[in-house]
Amino acid sequence: MPAVPSPENAPADDAPTLARTANAVAHRSDRAIDLSAGEPPRVSQPLTLRALVRYFLGLGTWGFGGPVVLVERMRRDLQEARGWFTVAEYKEAIALAQLAPGPLAAQVAIYLGWLRAGLLGATAVGVAFIVPSFVMVLVLSAVYVKFGGLTWMQGAFYGVGAAVIAIIGFSAWKLVRKTVGKDALLWGVVAVNALATAVTEREILSLIVASGLLVLAVRGWPRRGATAALVVLPSWLLTGLHGTAEPGLLTTIGWYFAKAGALVFGSGLAIVPFLHGGTVVDMHWLTERQFLVAVAVSMITPGPVVITVAFIGYLVAGPLGAIAAAIGVFLPAYLIVVAVAPSFRRIARNTALRAVVDGVTAAATGAIAGAVIVLGRRAITDLPTLALFLVALVLVLRVRKLPEPVLLLAAAVIGIAMHGVRA
Repeated sequence: MPAVPSPENAPADDAPTLARTANAVAHRSDRAIDLSAGEPPRVSQPLTLRALVRYFLGLGTWGFGGPVVLVERMRRDLQEARGWFTVAEYKEAIALAQLAPGPLAAQVAIYLGWLRAGLLGATAVGVAFIVPSFVMVLVLSAVYVKFGGLTWMQGAFYGVGAAVIAIIGFSAWKLVRKTVGKDALLWGVVAVNALATAVTEREILSLIVASGLLVLAVRGWPRRGATAALVVLPSWLLTGLHGTAEPGLLTTIGWYFAKAGALVFGSGLAIVPFLHGGTVVDMHWLTERQFLVAVAVSMITPGPVVITVAFIGYLVAGPLGAIAAAIGVFLPAYLIVVAVAPSFRRIARNTALRAVVDGVTAAATGAIAGAVIVLGRRAITDLPTLALFLVALVLVLRVRKLPEPVLLLAAAVIGIAMHGVRA
Protein backbone atom coordinates (compact mmCIF):
# COMPACT_ATOMS: atom_id res chain seq x y z
CA MET A 1 0.00 0.00 0.00
CA PRO A 2 1.60 3.35 -1.02
CA ALA A 3 2.47 5.76 1.78
CA VAL A 4 0.32 8.83 2.15
CA PRO A 5 2.47 11.97 2.44
CA SER A 6 1.91 14.14 5.49
CA PRO A 7 0.93 17.76 4.90
CA GLU A 8 4.36 18.91 6.02
CA ASN A 9 6.13 16.66 3.49
CA ALA A 10 3.68 16.95 0.64
CA PRO A 11 4.88 18.68 -2.52
CA ALA A 12 3.90 22.34 -2.81
CA ASP A 13 1.70 21.75 -5.84
CA ASP A 14 -0.27 18.89 -4.27
CA ALA A 15 -3.24 21.18 -3.65
CA PRO A 16 -6.01 18.56 -3.23
CA THR A 17 -4.16 16.77 -0.39
CA LEU A 18 -3.15 19.99 1.33
CA ALA A 19 -6.58 21.51 0.79
CA ARG A 20 -8.22 18.67 2.70
CA THR A 21 -5.84 19.24 5.59
CA ALA A 22 -6.45 22.98 5.47
CA ASN A 23 -10.21 22.39 5.49
CA ALA A 24 -9.85 20.53 8.77
CA VAL A 25 -7.99 23.36 10.47
CA ALA A 26 -9.69 26.34 8.82
CA HIS A 27 -13.38 25.50 9.22
CA ARG A 28 -14.09 28.96 10.60
CA SER A 29 -12.59 30.64 7.57
CA ASP A 30 -14.93 28.86 5.19
CA ARG A 31 -17.94 30.42 6.92
CA ALA A 32 -16.63 33.86 6.08
CA ILE A 33 -15.24 33.35 2.57
CA ASP A 34 -15.94 30.69 -0.02
CA LEU A 35 -12.64 29.12 -0.98
CA SER A 36 -13.22 26.34 -3.46
CA ALA A 37 -10.57 23.62 -3.35
CA GLY A 38 -10.54 22.91 -7.10
CA GLU A 39 -7.39 22.26 -9.09
CA PRO A 40 -4.08 23.97 -8.36
CA PRO A 41 -3.81 27.18 -10.36
CA ARG A 42 -1.43 27.52 -13.28
CA VAL A 43 1.30 30.07 -12.64
CA SER A 44 0.83 32.83 -15.20
CA GLN A 45 3.86 34.91 -14.24
CA PRO A 46 6.94 34.39 -12.04
CA LEU A 47 6.69 35.33 -8.37
CA THR A 48 9.36 37.54 -6.88
CA LEU A 49 9.34 39.48 -3.63
CA ARG A 50 9.40 42.70 -5.64
CA ALA A 51 6.30 41.62 -7.60
CA LEU A 52 4.49 40.64 -4.38
CA VAL A 53 5.35 43.94 -2.70
CA ARG A 54 4.22 45.83 -5.80
CA TYR A 55 0.87 44.02 -5.71
CA PHE A 56 0.21 44.85 -2.05
CA LEU A 57 1.33 48.44 -2.55
CA GLY A 58 -1.39 48.72 -5.20
CA LEU A 59 -3.99 46.93 -3.08
CA GLY A 60 -3.27 49.25 -0.16
CA THR A 61 -3.75 52.23 -2.49
CA TRP A 62 -7.07 51.35 -4.13
CA GLY A 63 -8.42 48.39 -2.16
CA PHE A 64 -11.78 49.53 -0.81
CA GLY A 65 -14.51 47.37 0.70
CA GLY A 66 -13.41 46.17 4.11
CA PRO A 67 -11.47 43.09 5.27
CA VAL A 68 -13.62 40.33 3.76
CA VAL A 69 -13.65 42.04 0.36
CA LEU A 70 -9.88 42.59 0.47
CA VAL A 71 -9.18 38.99 1.46
CA GLU A 72 -11.40 37.69 -1.34
CA ARG A 73 -9.64 39.99 -3.81
CA MET A 74 -6.26 38.64 -2.70
CA ARG A 75 -7.50 35.10 -3.26
CA ARG A 76 -8.80 35.91 -6.72
CA ASP A 77 -5.66 37.78 -7.78
CA LEU A 78 -2.89 35.79 -6.12
CA GLN A 79 -4.31 32.27 -6.11
CA GLU A 80 -6.57 32.08 -9.16
CA ALA A 81 -5.20 34.66 -11.60
CA ARG A 82 -1.45 34.59 -10.89
CA GLY A 83 -1.08 31.15 -9.33
CA TRP A 84 1.43 32.41 -6.78
CA PHE A 85 -0.19 30.48 -3.90
CA THR A 86 -1.95 27.13 -3.71
CA VAL A 87 -5.47 26.71 -2.40
CA ALA A 88 -4.12 25.15 0.78
CA GLU A 89 -1.62 27.93 1.40
CA TYR A 90 -4.29 30.58 1.09
CA LYS A 91 -6.62 28.73 3.44
CA GLU A 92 -3.82 28.50 5.96
CA ALA A 93 -3.37 32.28 5.75
CA ILE A 94 -7.05 32.87 6.50
CA ALA A 95 -7.12 30.28 9.29
CA LEU A 96 -4.16 31.94 11.02
CA ALA A 97 -5.69 35.40 10.63
CA GLN A 98 -8.95 34.27 12.24
CA LEU A 99 -7.37 32.17 15.00
CA ALA A 100 -5.01 34.94 16.11
CA PRO A 101 -5.84 38.50 17.20
CA GLY A 102 -5.11 41.22 14.68
CA PRO A 103 -6.71 42.85 11.62
CA LEU A 104 -7.78 40.12 9.19
CA ALA A 105 -6.60 41.48 5.83
CA ALA A 106 -3.24 42.70 7.15
CA GLN A 107 -2.48 39.35 8.77
CA VAL A 108 -3.33 37.43 5.60
CA ALA A 109 -1.00 39.69 3.64
CA ILE A 110 1.82 39.33 6.18
CA TYR A 111 1.48 35.53 6.24
CA LEU A 112 1.58 35.32 2.45
CA GLY A 113 4.74 37.42 2.48
CA TRP A 114 6.25 35.10 5.08
CA LEU A 115 5.42 32.01 3.01
CA ARG A 116 7.39 33.28 0.03
CA ALA A 117 10.27 35.20 1.61
CA GLY A 118 10.34 34.59 5.36
CA LEU A 119 10.81 37.48 7.77
CA LEU A 120 11.87 39.88 5.00
CA GLY A 121 8.78 39.02 2.95
CA ALA A 122 6.42 39.44 5.92
CA THR A 123 7.92 42.82 6.75
CA ALA A 124 8.03 44.17 3.20
CA VAL A 125 4.49 43.05 2.34
CA GLY A 126 3.05 44.36 5.62
CA VAL A 127 4.62 47.78 5.15
CA ALA A 128 3.56 47.96 1.48
CA PHE A 129 -0.05 47.14 2.37
CA ILE A 130 -0.36 49.56 5.30
CA VAL A 131 1.65 52.63 4.25
CA PRO A 132 -0.58 53.94 1.40
CA SER A 133 -3.71 54.17 3.53
CA PHE A 134 -1.67 55.55 6.44
CA VAL A 135 -0.43 58.41 4.25
CA MET A 136 -3.99 59.16 3.07
CA VAL A 137 -5.26 59.21 6.66
CA LEU A 138 -2.38 61.48 7.66
CA VAL A 139 -3.44 63.99 4.99
CA LEU A 140 -7.12 63.79 6.01
CA SER A 141 -6.12 64.25 9.66
CA ALA A 142 -4.15 67.40 8.88
CA VAL A 143 -7.08 68.80 6.88
CA TYR A 144 -9.51 68.03 9.69
CA VAL A 145 -7.34 69.60 12.39
CA LYS A 146 -6.88 72.75 10.28
CA PHE A 147 -10.42 73.17 8.93
CA GLY A 148 -12.59 71.10 11.29
CA GLY A 149 -14.14 74.19 12.82
CA LEU A 150 -15.44 75.52 9.50
CA THR A 151 -19.17 75.38 8.87
CA TRP A 152 -18.93 73.38 5.63
CA MET A 153 -16.85 70.63 7.25
CA GLN A 154 -19.18 70.46 10.25
CA GLY A 155 -22.05 70.05 7.83
CA ALA A 156 -20.23 67.35 5.88
CA PHE A 157 -19.71 65.22 8.96
CA TYR A 158 -23.23 65.98 10.16
CA GLY A 159 -24.41 63.99 7.15
CA VAL A 160 -21.59 61.45 7.14
CA GLY A 161 -22.18 60.48 10.76
CA ALA A 162 -25.71 59.22 10.07
CA ALA A 163 -24.65 57.33 6.93
CA VAL A 164 -21.75 55.68 8.75
CA ILE A 165 -24.17 54.19 11.29
CA ALA A 166 -26.08 52.51 8.45
CA ILE A 167 -22.87 51.13 6.94
CA ILE A 168 -21.34 49.75 10.12
CA GLY A 169 -24.73 48.46 11.25
CA PHE A 170 -25.12 46.45 8.05
CA SER A 171 -21.48 45.34 8.22
CA ALA A 172 -21.96 44.22 11.82
CA TRP A 173 -25.01 42.17 10.85
CA LYS A 174 -23.12 40.44 8.02
CA LEU A 175 -20.18 39.80 10.33
CA VAL A 176 -22.39 38.28 13.02
CA ARG A 177 -24.05 35.93 10.53
CA LYS A 178 -20.74 34.79 9.06
CA THR A 179 -19.08 34.43 12.44
CA VAL A 180 -21.68 32.44 14.34
CA GLY A 181 -23.56 30.64 11.56
CA LYS A 182 -26.31 28.55 13.13
CA ASP A 183 -24.55 27.97 16.45
CA ALA A 184 -27.08 28.79 19.20
CA LEU A 185 -24.36 29.12 21.85
CA LEU A 186 -22.46 31.72 19.82
CA TRP A 187 -25.70 33.62 19.11
CA GLY A 188 -26.22 33.80 22.87
CA VAL A 189 -22.69 35.14 23.34
CA VAL A 190 -23.32 37.78 20.67
CA ALA A 191 -26.60 38.88 22.29
CA VAL A 192 -25.13 39.18 25.79
CA ASN A 193 -22.11 41.18 24.63
CA ALA A 194 -24.23 43.43 22.40
CA LEU A 195 -26.56 44.24 25.30
CA ALA A 196 -23.69 44.81 27.73
CA THR A 197 -21.91 47.15 25.30
CA ALA A 198 -25.08 49.08 24.51
CA VAL A 199 -25.91 49.58 28.20
CA THR A 200 -22.42 50.35 29.54
CA GLU A 201 -21.24 52.16 26.39
CA ARG A 202 -17.92 50.36 26.51
CA GLU A 203 -16.44 46.98 25.62
CA ILE A 204 -16.13 44.77 28.70
CA LEU A 205 -12.90 42.80 28.24
CA SER A 206 -13.57 40.46 31.14
CA LEU A 207 -16.89 39.50 29.54
CA ILE A 208 -15.18 38.77 26.22
CA VAL A 209 -12.59 36.54 27.91
CA ALA A 210 -15.35 34.82 29.87
CA SER A 211 -17.22 34.23 26.59
CA GLY A 212 -14.23 32.39 25.16
CA LEU A 213 -13.89 30.22 28.27
CA LEU A 214 -17.64 29.53 28.27
CA VAL A 215 -17.57 28.19 24.72
CA LEU A 216 -14.55 26.05 25.64
CA ALA A 217 -16.37 24.68 28.71
CA VAL A 218 -19.58 23.90 26.80
CA ARG A 219 -17.80 22.22 23.91
CA GLY A 220 -15.61 20.28 26.29
CA TRP A 221 -11.89 20.16 26.89
CA PRO A 222 -10.10 18.11 24.21
CA ARG A 223 -8.73 14.77 25.21
CA ARG A 224 -5.00 14.69 25.47
CA GLY A 225 -3.22 13.15 22.50
CA ALA A 226 10.25 52.24 29.88
CA THR A 227 10.83 55.35 30.65
CA ALA A 228 10.34 57.84 27.79
CA ALA A 229 13.50 59.51 26.49
CA LEU A 230 13.76 63.28 26.60
CA VAL A 231 13.99 64.40 22.96
CA VAL A 232 13.67 67.89 21.54
CA LEU A 233 10.98 67.66 18.84
CA PRO A 234 9.43 70.29 16.56
CA SER A 235 6.12 71.26 18.12
CA TRP A 236 4.13 70.66 14.90
CA LEU A 237 4.97 66.94 15.07
CA LEU A 238 3.01 66.72 18.33
CA THR A 239 0.23 69.20 17.53
CA GLY A 240 -3.29 67.81 17.38
CA LEU A 241 -6.73 69.22 18.11
CA HIS A 242 -5.82 70.34 21.63
CA GLY A 243 -2.47 71.97 20.87
CA THR A 244 1.00 70.52 21.42
CA ALA A 245 1.00 67.25 23.35
CA GLU A 246 3.66 66.11 25.81
CA PRO A 247 6.21 63.69 24.28
CA GLY A 248 5.43 61.18 27.03
CA LEU A 249 1.89 60.87 25.66
CA LEU A 250 3.29 58.99 22.67
CA THR A 251 4.11 56.04 24.92
CA THR A 252 0.55 56.04 26.26
CA ILE A 253 -0.85 56.17 22.73
CA GLY A 254 1.40 53.38 21.46
CA TRP A 255 0.63 51.10 24.41
CA TYR A 256 -3.11 51.74 24.27
CA PHE A 257 -3.37 50.95 20.57
CA ALA A 258 -1.13 47.90 20.95
CA LYS A 259 -3.70 46.55 23.41
CA ALA A 260 -6.43 47.40 20.90
CA GLY A 261 -4.59 45.56 18.12
CA ALA A 262 -4.32 42.47 20.28
CA LEU A 263 -8.12 42.35 20.62
CA VAL A 264 -9.15 42.55 16.96
CA PHE A 265 -10.45 39.14 15.91
CA GLY A 266 -11.63 38.61 12.32
CA SER A 267 -12.59 42.14 11.32
CA GLY A 268 -11.22 45.61 11.77
CA LEU A 269 -14.68 46.70 12.96
CA ALA A 270 -14.05 44.72 16.15
CA ILE A 271 -11.79 47.53 17.30
CA VAL A 272 -14.58 50.15 17.22
CA PRO A 273 -16.22 49.45 20.62
CA PHE A 274 -12.82 49.15 22.32
CA LEU A 275 -11.66 52.46 20.88
CA HIS A 276 -14.92 54.19 21.77
CA GLY A 277 -14.67 53.10 25.40
CA GLY A 278 -11.06 54.23 25.70
CA THR A 279 -10.76 57.36 23.58
CA VAL A 280 -14.19 58.86 24.32
CA VAL A 281 -15.42 57.50 27.66
CA ASP A 282 -12.25 56.85 29.68
CA MET A 283 -9.51 59.20 28.44
CA HIS A 284 -11.72 61.86 26.80
CA TRP A 285 -9.32 62.26 23.88
CA LEU A 286 -12.22 62.68 21.43
CA THR A 287 -15.83 63.79 21.50
CA GLU A 288 -18.58 61.52 20.20
CA ARG A 289 -18.75 63.48 16.94
CA GLN A 290 -14.97 63.33 16.44
CA PHE A 291 -15.03 59.58 17.00
CA LEU A 292 -17.71 59.19 14.32
CA VAL A 293 -15.48 61.20 12.00
CA ALA A 294 -12.63 58.77 12.72
CA VAL A 295 -14.85 55.81 11.83
CA ALA A 296 -15.92 57.60 8.65
CA VAL A 297 -12.28 58.16 7.65
CA SER A 298 -11.66 54.41 7.84
CA MET A 299 -14.59 53.90 5.46
CA ILE A 300 -13.50 56.39 2.81
CA THR A 301 -9.85 55.32 2.65
CA PRO A 302 -8.54 52.07 1.12
CA GLY A 303 -6.57 49.40 2.94
CA PRO A 304 -7.12 48.03 6.47
CA VAL A 305 -10.13 49.40 8.39
CA VAL A 306 -8.10 49.73 11.59
CA ILE A 307 -6.06 52.50 9.97
CA THR A 308 -8.63 54.75 11.64
CA VAL A 309 -6.33 54.63 14.69
CA ALA A 310 -3.86 56.86 12.82
CA PHE A 311 -6.56 59.53 12.53
CA ILE A 312 -7.27 59.30 16.25
CA GLY A 313 -3.56 59.44 17.08
CA TYR A 314 -3.15 62.55 14.91
CA LEU A 315 -6.02 64.35 16.63
CA VAL A 316 -4.50 63.60 20.02
CA ALA A 317 -0.78 64.21 19.37
CA GLY A 318 -0.19 65.23 15.76
CA PRO A 319 1.83 63.28 13.16
CA LEU A 320 3.90 61.47 15.80
CA GLY A 321 0.69 60.44 17.55
CA ALA A 322 -0.56 58.97 14.27
CA ILE A 323 2.69 57.03 13.82
CA ALA A 324 2.62 55.75 17.41
CA ALA A 325 -1.02 54.63 17.05
CA ALA A 326 -0.39 52.86 13.73
CA ILE A 327 2.70 51.05 14.99
CA GLY A 328 0.87 50.10 18.17
CA VAL A 329 -2.13 48.55 16.44
CA PHE A 330 -0.25 46.68 13.68
CA LEU A 331 2.83 45.52 15.58
CA PRO A 332 1.03 42.77 17.58
CA ALA A 333 -0.42 41.32 14.36
CA TYR A 334 2.99 41.30 12.69
CA LEU A 335 4.75 39.69 15.67
CA ILE A 336 2.06 37.04 16.06
CA VAL A 337 2.25 36.02 12.40
CA VAL A 338 6.04 35.73 12.23
CA ALA A 339 6.15 33.93 15.58
CA VAL A 340 3.32 31.47 14.91
CA ALA A 341 3.79 30.83 11.17
CA PRO A 342 6.55 28.17 11.43
CA SER A 343 4.45 25.90 13.66
CA PHE A 344 0.99 27.05 12.60
CA ARG A 345 -0.34 23.72 11.30
CA ARG A 346 0.26 22.03 14.64
CA ILE A 347 -1.25 24.94 16.60
CA ALA A 348 -4.31 25.13 14.35
CA ARG A 349 -5.26 21.54 15.20
CA ASN A 350 -5.72 22.47 18.88
CA THR A 351 -9.45 22.02 19.56
CA ALA A 352 -9.37 24.01 22.79
CA LEU A 353 -7.80 26.99 21.04
CA ARG A 354 -10.42 26.98 18.30
CA ALA A 355 -13.24 26.84 20.86
CA VAL A 356 -11.86 29.80 22.81
CA VAL A 357 -11.33 31.82 19.63
CA ASP A 358 -14.88 31.04 18.48
CA GLY A 359 -16.23 32.38 21.74
CA VAL A 360 -14.03 35.48 21.78
CA THR A 361 -14.86 36.24 18.14
CA ALA A 362 -18.60 35.91 18.79
CA ALA A 363 -18.24 38.18 21.83
CA ALA A 364 -16.34 40.76 19.77
CA THR A 365 -19.03 40.78 17.08
CA GLY A 366 -21.65 41.24 19.77
CA ALA A 367 -19.70 44.21 21.09
CA ILE A 368 -19.67 45.67 17.58
CA ALA A 369 -23.46 45.38 17.42
CA GLY A 370 -23.72 47.12 20.78
CA ALA A 371 -21.35 49.85 19.64
CA VAL A 372 -23.60 50.54 16.65
CA ILE A 373 -26.42 51.32 19.10
CA VAL A 374 -24.17 53.55 21.20
CA LEU A 375 -22.85 55.49 18.20
CA GLY A 376 -26.28 55.67 16.63
CA ARG A 377 -27.67 57.48 19.67
CA ARG A 378 -24.98 60.16 19.17
CA ALA A 379 -25.20 60.48 15.37
CA ILE A 380 -28.97 60.35 14.84
CA THR A 381 -30.09 63.38 16.79
CA ASP A 382 -32.94 64.85 14.75
CA LEU A 383 -35.32 64.13 11.85
CA PRO A 384 -32.83 65.03 9.08
CA THR A 385 -30.17 62.66 10.41
CA LEU A 386 -32.82 59.97 10.93
CA ALA A 387 -33.89 60.38 7.30
CA LEU A 388 -30.27 60.18 6.13
CA PHE A 389 -29.72 57.04 8.17
CA LEU A 390 -32.83 55.32 6.77
CA VAL A 391 -31.98 56.21 3.17
CA ALA A 392 -28.39 55.01 3.61
CA LEU A 393 -29.61 51.78 5.21
CA VAL A 394 -32.00 51.09 2.33
CA LEU A 395 -29.18 51.70 -0.16
CA VAL A 396 -26.69 49.35 1.51
CA LEU A 397 -29.40 46.69 1.79
CA ARG A 398 -30.72 47.02 -1.76
CA VAL A 399 -27.85 48.17 -3.96
CA ARG A 400 -25.23 45.51 -4.39
CA LYS A 401 -21.58 46.54 -4.57
CA LEU A 402 -22.39 50.12 -3.64
CA PRO A 403 -19.00 51.80 -2.98
CA GLU A 404 -18.97 53.07 0.58
CA PRO A 405 -16.89 56.20 -0.26
CA VAL A 406 -19.52 57.21 -2.85
CA LEU A 407 -22.33 56.85 -0.32
CA LEU A 408 -20.41 58.83 2.30
CA LEU A 409 -19.54 61.55 -0.20
CA ALA A 410 -23.22 61.92 -1.11
CA ALA A 411 -24.11 62.07 2.60
CA ALA A 412 -21.47 64.77 3.12
CA VAL A 413 -22.93 66.90 0.31
CA ILE A 414 -26.44 66.51 1.72
CA GLY A 415 -25.13 67.30 5.20
CA ILE A 416 -23.50 70.53 3.98
CA ALA A 417 -26.77 71.55 2.31
CA MET A 418 -28.81 70.73 5.43
CA HIS A 419 -26.36 72.53 7.68
CA GLY A 420 -26.56 75.61 5.43
CA VAL A 421 -30.35 75.63 5.57
CA ARG A 422 -30.34 75.28 9.39
CA ALA A 423 -27.78 78.08 9.70
